[in-house]
Amino acid sequence: MILAFRKSAFFFDAIKTCLYLAMDSPQTLPVLDAEELRVLGTLMEKAKTTPDYYPMTLNGLVAACNQKTSRKPVVNYDDDTVINALNSLKRRGLISTATGGSIRNIKYKHNFAIVFPVIPSEVALICLLILRGPQTPGELNTNSGRMYEFDSIEDVQEILDKLAGGETPYIVQLPKRPGQKEVRYAHLLGGTPEINDDDFADEPSGRPSSSAMEARLTKAEQEIAELKETVGRLMRELGVE
Repeated sequence: MILAFRKSAFFFDAIKTCLYLAMDSPQTLPVLDAEELRVLGTLMEKAKTTPDYYPMTLNGLVAACNQKTSRKPVVNYDDDTVINALNSLKRRGLISTATGGSIRNIKYKHNFAIVFPVIPSEVALICLLILRGPQTPGELNTNSGRMYEFDSIEDVQEILDKLAGGETPYIVQLPKRPGQKEVRYAHLLGGTPEINDDDFADEPSGRPSSSAMEARLTKAEQEIAELKETVGRLMRELGVE
């Protein structure tokens, strides 16, 4: 019975995604709000950085949206906020659901590379711009290591040029401001980007790379969220509130 339900759920998710693609051109970018962007970007990130925990449970996704590293701005979403964003993204065909060991254990995954004709290197850069805001090619090259290994900044620039061109660009090059040495790029999935002074603030010089520390912290946060999910499920099964 459960197997039949799971197959049915997968079938209907596939049908809804296909209908979305048929009704709305894959070249038309959606205009997503901040919550939808954070949820979508987080799923895009975790698909690559923590594949053992992907697709993601609601608890894991909430924790990942709220994590203190690799996020700008840092947020504190509750379950309802993330659920509302998931429902909206699902209607757009940008995410789908899967079931784990039980019907109640619903997990979520993104369909960005299905809805839009993008390759992994492009997904990585778009994801970084969604989660961390406007960045220079050098910053993107540094921050992309856990999602995609670029050979050089020139390779990053080539992908950025591709994403910024075409009939429907995914990103835009921002105008330089006085004292700014490098150009920055922003994504267009939230419409025309609104830029503030914080988006142009330079990173502190001489600061050592913290990518390894961020990776460990992110993994720990994810494991804690999954542990809470497991404990909660066991308590429900035992009838303990």
